[in-house]
Amino acid sequence: MRVSLLALDPLLEGPLLWTPLIIVVIKVLAIFVIGLVATMFMVWYERKVVSGMQNRIGPNKTGPFGILQTLADGIKSFFKEDLLPTRADRVVFRLAPFLAFVPAFLIWSVIPLGGDFSTNSDGTVNDGTVVWFGEVTYVQLADPPIGILLVLALSSIAVYGIMLAGWSSGSKYPLLGSVRASAQMISYEAALGLSLAAVLLSSGTLSTIGIVQTQNSFVDWNFISTGIVPFVIFIIAVTAELNRPPFDLVEAEQELVGGYNTEYSGIRFALFFLSEFMSVVTMSAVMVTLFLGGPQPLTIAGVDIFAFLGALGGTVWFVLKLFLFLYMFVWFRATLPRLRYDQLMDLGWKVLIPISFGWFLLLAALREFSPDGDALDSTRVVLISLAVAGVATALFATALRVSARNRQQSDQNGVTT
Repeated sequence: MRVSLLALDPLLEGPLLWTPLIIVVIKVLAIFVIGLVATMFMVWYERKVVSGMQNRIGPNKTGPFGILQTLADGIKSFFKEDLLPTRADRVVFRLAPFLAFVPAFLIWSVIPLGGDFSTNSDGTVNDGTVVWFGEVTYVQLADPPIGILLVLALSSIAVYGIMLAGWSSGSKYPLLGSVRASAQMISYEAALGLSLAAVLLSSGTLSTIGIVQTQNSFVDWNFISTGIVPFVIFIIAVTAELNRPPFDLVEAEQELVGGYNTEYSGIRFALFFLSEFMSVVTMSAVMVTLFLGGPQPLTIAGVDIFAFLGALGGTVWFVLKLFLFLYMFVWFRATLPRLRYDQLMDLGWKVLIPISFGWFLLLAALREFSPDGDALDSTRVVLISLAVAGVATALFATALRVSARNRQQSDQNGVTT
């Protein structure tokens, strides 16, 4: 039996024997454990870092440095009363937390968590494969040809969990929170997809391991090769997608009590709580894969300081890069004030989408009309693109002014009437 169509992994290209099957089971268990442990760590890490920024102590009683506080909170949630509103849709109300929690878990299946990407003495770069129990494989559960599209699909499913949670609660405040969530996530999904398209244009593949393999040096990291702009837009769009500050209007306590999860309690509320933190870790791992080379080593003067670890060095580099984004999200939460809802939507539709679309067109034009990177051809493309962008910006600004003036006149006519 051959299963090579299921995933482009050398482990699954031959007959499915006991050894490959055992390795797959180990990978599944490892991803499950990594997801849970990473979520528990992220809850503690955010509390601890924010408390340090605010000159507080933070968790410090349960376990060393308070690291078991998340476990204690989880156990407490299991024994809390599970309330079910009388006007709630019982089936959907119970299902919604899992629609928010499970997709964040599944995304880990296509993220390369390590591997041997070191440079050999003859200058060739290893392809990330490792040898486990005599079998050649990747340090990830699966690598389908459309891996990054699977990430987009799964990240989009989370909005259904939030939307259905608010709708099924039978209460107005959760419904308003879920409507905000759907509008916000759909709005920023467009900018996120366009910035991702720039990465795919640069890498030329949808496979996550293929994207990592194309970033075999610092200058080839998509953070650099795409011109930084898609990276910045992706960070902003992901922050809005995750409902993290300053885009946490979905659960704005001052306005909506607790947002879409107001009516939830016990373990169901804990699932929503954990899904938020797991999604932060998951999307940080996705950004490491897309923009920072994933497990690719960062050589200093041509030397990989973790080369002595062999294939494990890739995992160490992956974790170090992951911490950069985790700290960034916590930093955002501790320092940035919440945006107004009109500012949130204006930023998504009027700023991020036009910039990400224009930058993608610029990269495509450079790739088409200056494939060899000739300085003269590249300069011509950039100048023409700037001229087109200037005209488009002027037309867009004019359309916004006309729309604002017409809206103001309509409001004045309504007041007069």
